[in-house]
Amino acid sequence: MENILNLISYPFVLRAIFAGVISAALLAFLGVFVVLRKMSFYSDGIAHASLAGVAAGILLSSQPLLWAMIVGIIFAILVFWLEKKTVVSVDAIIGVLFTASLALGVILMNFKSGYQPDLISFLFGNILTIQYSDIWLILITAFIAGTFMIVKYRQYLLLSLNNDLAYLSGVNLSLYQLLFYIALSVSVILGIKIVGVVLVSALVIIPVSSAKIFASSAKSLVVWSVILSEIIMLSGIFLSLALNWPTGATIVLVGAVIFFALVLFPKKSS
Repeated sequence: MENILNLISYPFVLRAIFAGVISAALLAFLGVFVVLRKMSFYSDGIAHASLAGVAAGILLSSQPLLWAMIVGIIFAILVFWLEKKTVVSVDAIIGVLFTASLALGVILMNFKSGYQPDLISFLFGNILTIQYSDIWLILITAFIAGTFMIVKYRQYLLLSLNNDLAYLSGVNLSLYQLLFYIALSVSVILGIKIVGVVLVSALVIIPVSSAKIFASSAKSLVVWSVILSEIIMLSGIFLSLALNWPTGATIVLVGAVIFFALVLFPKKSS
């Protein structure tokens, strides 16, 4: 315990905690709408697609996270456009786009010789390597996306539960769907620096899936999803520091343990 308290005094640990707390809250909040709309594959697809942006950033010696966000926004727009213009299912569209983006990322990295630690950290996550530039990018983006989703919470809840009811209530379905795709894409990419491309969708799905076991309303689902997400994030960070385990993988495993604990020992009905 004393060792962990000493580690908290280091700037890189404080940056990790700050970034983790912000990202956990945002991903859990958006995850509520992802789970309700059965869009789990989208979050996984955007994470893998972002590798092309990461590769471009590394190749250009620029900010990989920013380039990943640019690719994420393009991905969101393409998914929305193809969904409207073709008869192909959205799952198939996401599959085509994310595999193409992943392939593009691999080809781009072929032009960069030598070992690439930045690429490894984005693939598997390394929250302890987060820099102040990443903090500012995460903070500004999370503020914009989070504020928008909070202001439009009622509309997105209607969209998640019933499209027809949302339309009759005056919600512009196409516009709100596109904006949600963009907000989710950017938010998921914020998380890849923490747990990596391979695991980031777990931060979107696990807290909400866990909260859904005992939440009694949409509002309580949001609140408990965020609370559980913060517990998972902070517990994972501190446990990884104590045991010297990979931080991203530890965070996800803590979330999985909490989920299965709730499944095995559900709240007793009164």
